[in-house]
Amino acid sequence: MKNEVCYYPNEDHPLIHTRQPRGTKTRSFTSLHSVFALMGIILVIYRNLSRYNETKSVPLLQQSSSGTTSESHNRYIYPGQIFHDTDGDAINAHGGGFLYYNNTYYWYGEIKRGETYLPEANVDWGGTRVDFVGISCYASNDLLNWRKCRTYNVLPANTDDPLHDLHPSKVAERPKVVYNGKTDTFVMWLHVDTMDYQLARCGVAMSSSPEGPFIYLRSFRPQGQMARDLTIFVDDDWKAYLFTSSEDNAVMHITELTDDYLNTIGMYQRVFIGDYVEAPTLFKRNGMYYFIGSGCTAWQPNAAKYALASSVWGPWNISGNPCVGQDSNTTFHSQSTYVIPVSNASSYIFAADRWNMNNLSDSRYVWLPISFGINNDTMEIIWQDYWRP
Repeated sequence: MKNEVCYYPNEDHPLIHTRQPRGTKTRSFTSLHSVFALMGIILVIYRNLSRYNETKSVPLLQQSSSGTTSESHNRYIYPGQIFHDTDGDAINAHGGGFLYYNNTYYWYGEIKRGETYLPEANVDWGGTRVDFVGISCYASNDLLNWRKCRTYNVLPANTDDPLHDLHPSKVAERPKVVYNGKTDTFVMWLHVDTMDYQLARCGVAMSSSPEGPFIYLRSFRPQGQMARDLTIFVDDDWKAYLFTSSEDNAVMHITELTDDYLNTIGMYQRVFIGDYVEAPTLFKRNGMYYFIGSGCTAWQPNAAKYALASSVWGPWNISGNPCVGQDSNTTFHSQSTYVIPVSNASSYIFAADRWNMNNLSDSRYVWLPISFGINNDTMEIIWQDYWRP
């Protein structure tokens, strides 16, 4: 980087390599001259180090290897700011889910585009929306630089059939994609609904490639129960589990998926009864299962909730808010969507959405590292203005 350059003595520097004629007076003058020269060099080094430290304290949002600013090379994560892809465009992948496959991270999310409006059916709770466009897909090798996938809109809206689950007038949100090793397919689950959120069903799609396109199969209510916000978790034994906000969001349901991940096996567990939890996320660390979700306050942020269990079925008991510090009571003005295990499995990223209910296409992302207690029985999420995974 240009601002990391420091100046050092050079063989051609006239103040350092000057022949010293014989004679006491000349030697004294030369010695004095050398002292001033050395002081000058020290001053130059000090000034450059000061500039370097100033630059380190406020890193550039994006910087290429040549030292010029660029929106295609991200060096840091800036929570709450616009995330740019390698084309310099704002990443449009809200309510996202993540998949790590063949040394590549994939990010799937709702495309929020167009006018934000408030349907008459949602006036009482402020349920603004944009028309459904599709599900986007981005790929990255470092969690910093994301490119649009070969098929960008991997599950586009069906504009021809007003009764279709994916019609622009419907709701399709919180996509989660998992890889099934037995069938060598990629399966997407998402919450599909009518704009008044009364349909409350799970949608299922599949693809032969992580970059899509995905073929939409159907929607249904698992075991006949309501299903809104959801997540999918695949355990070490390749068994997959579906977590859904059910019973008008008052209870979380857990159900196991069939071996092909396309259906549920027909039984479920009720957890977080009466806690009204949505935006579920689940991950496993050192044999323990960790859950992070949010309360139900529509687009308004609230305090996150976390729980731990020794089994995916529970028992689950809420331990409190994992966020610490200023604005922790609003999860730093965001809502959980996923926890990303970094590929070496030694660190985890809390990924959340900062919703803008009046302009949903301008909603932002809040990604922060998770820290854990010595006994693995606590977790903390602390705000950072910028950081590297």
